[in-house]
Amino acid sequence: MASKRPFSERDFTCPVCCDIFTDPVLLQCGHSVCKDCIQRYWTTKGSRECPLCRKRSTNRNPPVNLALKNLSLAYLEYRGPLEEQCEVHRERLSLFCLHDEELMCLVCRESQQHRNHACRPVSEIAEERKTVFRRELGLLARKLKIIQDECNECNLQVEHISHQFWHTENIIKKDFKHLHQLLYDEEKAMLDALKEEKNHKTQLMKDKIKKMSDEILSLSKTLTELRGKLDGGDVPFLQSFKDMLERAQNMNPEPEIVQVQGGLIDTAQYLGNLKFTVWSKIRQSISYTPVVLDPNTANSQLILSKDLTRVRDRDEQEEGEKNRLPDNPERFNRCPSVLGSVGYSSGTHIWDVDVELSTFWMLGVTTESVKRKGTSSLPSEVWCIGYGSDTLSLKAPHESCIPFLGFMKPKRVRVKLDLDEGQLSFSDPLSRTHYHTFTICYTEKFFPFFCSLCSVAPLRILPVVKLS
Repeated sequence: MASKRPFSERDFTCPVCCDIFTDPVLLQCGHSVCKDCIQRYWTTKGSRECPLCRKRSTNRNPPVNLALKNLSLAYLEYRGPLEEQCEVHRERLSLFCLHDEELMCLVCRESQQHRNHACRPVSEIAEERKTVFRRELGLLARKLKIIQDECNECNLQVEHISHQFWHTENIIKKDFKHLHQLLYDEEKAMLDALKEEKNHKTQLMKDKIKKMSDEILSLSKTLTELRGKLDGGDVPFLQSFKDMLERAQNMNPEPEIVQVQGGLIDTAQYLGNLKFTVWSKIRQSISYTPVVLDPNTANSQLILSKDLTRVRDRDEQEEGEKNRLPDNPERFNRCPSVLGSVGYSSGTHIWDVDVELSTFWMLGVTTESVKRKGTSSLPSEVWCIGYGSDTLSLKAPHESCIPFLGFMKPKRVRVKLDLDEGQLSFSDPLSRTHYHTFTICYTEKFFPFFCSLCSVAPLRILPVVKLS
């Protein structure tokens, strides 16, 4: 049974504010009151009397009760905050009941409710549960870090989207400006041809009109002269009749009117299928690339050309200029690779790649589900041909690169993907050398695959110059 303490909280309570003494002062009657409390009391009352015994005090500034002040501070330290006290016994909560999962004081432990319950010191239970709580806080901190990183990634993605918009908008405007120029040039050429034909055929008509005008003038003059002979008298008329008749007969044949075929402008030549004709001419001046690179899949180590047909590695000087790219799901974050923008699930697809100046490259196809994160080597699901260390090599899924001896370094590599036959072949179209044909059988899409570790020269997807 806990022994009763020789003092209680009442001994340290101010009779005015009913709280533990703060700077207690000793009145002449022997009672103690908080300094601020007695000053307010005297101001309100209008007289200096004790709030307990009503005895008047002559001292305006009663002395501090230093002993009571020290005892009050010691009691506050012993008692602790109010929330750490037992509401029933006003004792410090120093034990924890394991059965009821609640805090209790020494008096509560001897009560009927907790007498037979296992209990432990608050400090021990608190430390155990702090360990559990710290673990949970660690998980929360980890979750916070993940969310913060994801938020930063989203902010980076927003910034990159703005850059993509600006970059793409400029290229679209540039390409449309080029198309507008092609249309303008074609329009000008067609209008110049039309004007030239109009001037030529108009001049032909003017020359013909001038010739006929001269003839009309000559005939009119002769006709006037001959008519004058009719009114000149019979004798002169008869004397010159034969000459005048012969002259009139010589000029009397029907005039030869020559109709020039095609004298009008060939309107159908210009207006017939006008849009199709212009479109066909423009198509012949524009190249088509069968594969376009997808910058959203490109490793940040790579540099892609503006038209997305060339890729190379960064050199040491360009490392400092590298902008951090969003680590979106499509992007290779370790392997210096990039995919084509379009996947194939059927048909035959062919593209040629200029590899003449590149010193280290691999190209082929991979599946849509290829692993793009956390690997610094080539992904496993790749069929490709490559070159490095003066050696050609081949790679199939889940296999290492196999040296491909007996061949010179190619200048150009043709990739032919025939999904209807389930074949992938590599060849050199310049030397007509066939390297290898893989047999493939997958149900998902295939994407063109490119890998470059050369910063000197890019891999370049060659265009088809003329469209059919």
